[in-house]
Amino acid sequence: MARLAQTAGLTDVQREILSTVRDFVDKEIIPVATGLEHRDEYPQQIVDGLKELGLFGLMIPEEYGGLGESLLTYALCVEEIARGWMSVSGIINTHFIVAYMLKQHGTQEQKDHFLPRMAAGNIRGAFSMSEPALGSDVSAISSKAVKDGDAYVLNGQKMWLTNGGTSSLVAVLVRSDEGHPEGTAPHKSMTTFLVEKEPGFGEVRPGLTIPGKIDKMGYKGVDTTELIMDGLRVPADRVLGGVTGRGFYQMMDGVEVGRVNVAARGCGVAQRAFELGVRYAQQRHTFGKQIAQHQAIQFKLAEMATKVEAAHAMMVNAARKKDSGERNDLEAGMAKYLASEYCKEVVEDAFRIHGGYGFSKEYEIERLYREAPMLLIGEGTAEIQKMIIGRRLLEEYRFQG
Repeated sequence: MARLAQTAGLTDVQREILSTVRDFVDKEIIPVATGLEHRDEYPQQIVDGLKELGLFGLMIPEEYGGLGESLLTYALCVEEIARGWMSVSGIINTHFIVAYMLKQHGTQEQKDHFLPRMAAGNIRGAFSMSEPALGSDVSAISSKAVKDGDAYVLNGQKMWLTNGGTSSLVAVLVRSDEGHPEGTAPHKSMTTFLVEKEPGFGEVRPGLTIPGKIDKMGYKGVDTTELIMDGLRVPADRVLGGVTGRGFYQMMDGVEVGRVNVAARGCGVAQRAFELGVRYAQQRHTFGKQIAQHQAIQFKLAEMATKVEAAHAMMVNAARKKDSGERNDLEAGMAKYLASEYCKEVVEDAFRIHGGYGFSKEYEIERLYREAPMLLIGEGTAEIQKMIIGRRLLEEYRFQG
């Protein structure tokens, strides 16, 4: 029997890329992931391997040194990587959101300057919307940019910045009232700035501080940080797209890519949980037979496998819709919502199958049990996804009475 979550209609190139990534995951990530995670250690050797494979340039056009692949190819690679260790998929996710935003919205000078080095993995991207006093309410952003000659001065505090320490380019969303009269809708007075910095912690450029890593329940290894701007001067030519007031739309376009990514991560983690559960069920014996032979366990395995397949199908559909150039906020929201919820449920079922051993740090399922909750809130909570889905459904099924 073929393994779960196969994707029909792939090209030979896509299948070759996925085979290479899966082989890398099996050999280079899975054997070391749990140890690195327990030490909260950045997986530098793994990242270097991904760089050699060219994965940092996967979706960047060939004219800038990338592979020019589709969002679908990227999502399927993320699924494979998350199957090995979700934190590694987080390292490349924010990088690709920034690269995508540059490709779609950047000026030609910005593309020429950043994309070749991003494709080579020499510049690592991160993006920043959230702040300490807000979560999903992006309109409440208080960080501000004020025009000062041929530059802008940025002040404010940002939160939950993935790759905050290791990145060298951050796309930062702030409020910019210049050119936007009082009373302008909040989402029309936001601007995305491309902020270059040195990797590391502390003051990484004048006016910009990355205080340190946030200690988390799971999703370890990858650095999650705050970002503090205090008189940070950014040249006007580092406004994404060269025009202020478009930041909200640029970020939301990038977030749609991010939601497909989170759905893919949920699929990958769920796949790994199913693999661990079905294997353990055939190794553990109770009452004289494998626990896999007990009907109660078979029912769990059946439900787990079905959820893995369903989440994968929705994720693939959302990626293909985005690749077609069509609006995909409905499909991305559905895929992110379903995949993250199903991931949590599949991981919990695998945890239950392991019994008491699932509670031991010696078993991989313990790590997955702590990682899955991040997917419930990353790139928008389930409640936000349902708001998006509900509003879009009302647009599509508007009753004309």
